[in-house]
Amino acid sequence: MQEKHKNYLTRIDDDPQALDAAPWDALCAAQDLPSPFMRHAYLSALHTSHSACAKTGWAVQFVSLWLHDSLQAACALYVKNHSYGEYVFDWPWANAYEQHGLSYYPKAVIAVPFTPVPGSRLLAVDDAARQALLHACIEHAKALNVSSLHLLFDSPADRAAVHALQLLERQTVQFHWHNAGFENFDAFLASLNQEKRKKIKQERRRVADAGVSFSVHQGTAITSAQWDFFYDCYERTYLEHGNAPYLTRAFFEQMQHTMPENWVLFIAQREGRAIASSLIGVQDLGTAHAVAYGRYWGALERVDCLHFEACYYQPLMWCIAHGVSRFEGGAQGEHKMSRALMPTPTYSAHWLAHPAFADAVERFLERETAGVEGYLESLAARSPFKHS
Repeated sequence: MQEKHKNYLTRIDDDPQALDAAPWDALCAAQDLPSPFMRHAYLSALHTSHSACAKTGWAVQFVSLWLHDSLQAACALYVKNHSYGEYVFDWPWANAYEQHGLSYYPKAVIAVPFTPVPGSRLLAVDDAARQALLHACIEHAKALNVSSLHLLFDSPADRAAVHALQLLERQTVQFHWHNAGFENFDAFLASLNQEKRKKIKQERRRVADAGVSFSVHQGTAITSAQWDFFYDCYERTYLEHGNAPYLTRAFFEQMQHTMPENWVLFIAQREGRAIASSLIGVQDLGTAHAVAYGRYWGALERVDCLHFEACYYQPLMWCIAHGVSRFEGGAQGEHKMSRALMPTPTYSAHWLAHPAFADAVERFLERETAGVEGYLESLAARSPFKHS
């Protein structure tokens, strides 16, 4: 579908393969907060592996703006009939709609499915194109007759467009670790107060005393057998909680072949057999602003404190050794502060078609934002680091 928007030609595509990867990725790399999860290969793999597709409630509607056959702006927009896999929770809004005899679904989201990583969502050559892209998305949402449009885990540049178009803004909290130039893991531990330092050493000792060791595998060195083992662990974790995993084995197979440089795998072994694994994503490795993202984990055997070792301490050791500036621990999890992941505000933006509900949500967000800001202040007073 094509339409005119000012000087731009707006395209709507229901298949990522309709857009060339090279200009999309060039646009992505030029943003203020790029991440591997907005790369064309990642989004395409979600679609073709049937992880995020119409059948799973993620009907893709990629919106792009063009000028003289040149890509000026683009985003991944999905039409959804549920709120799973987003990590910005709007279930009470859906319930309020239902109680008033209105339909909240379908709705539209500009997001990376199943990936609560803050980053650029509105890829654009400049601020004007970014604002035009967001406007085009709102107009498309109106044409689709959806209840609302939600921009999740956006970047500062995205928020400038949000402010210009006066969307509602919501604030949530994640926990991120920052590398203060630590020489090694012991130097990192030395920066913590005695209570937290002692706790981490005790947790790590429990894992070591259980006879567990780790191997680290990166990029193309991760074998197909290791990817298979990782998926067994990942799937087991979901099934133990009564749910099927969001991501299919075919998705990770595509990651192995199209984006191997963006993955690091930690495998735990005991008595000669693999028992658990965790997988992290990486961005700009080898540069001063390299970032790592804690993503997936699973275990086939239970060992006390193994989750903390696999998901925090092993990745943090690796980040220190490779000069990674930041490790993002994923959605929620106040317990991460004990492992020196500090509270960080994250943002989303919202447009609701129904004026009365838009007003009600705006009042709700005013109260919620005040609560979140108070929460951040209280967390800051509980820093795990030594006092200066």
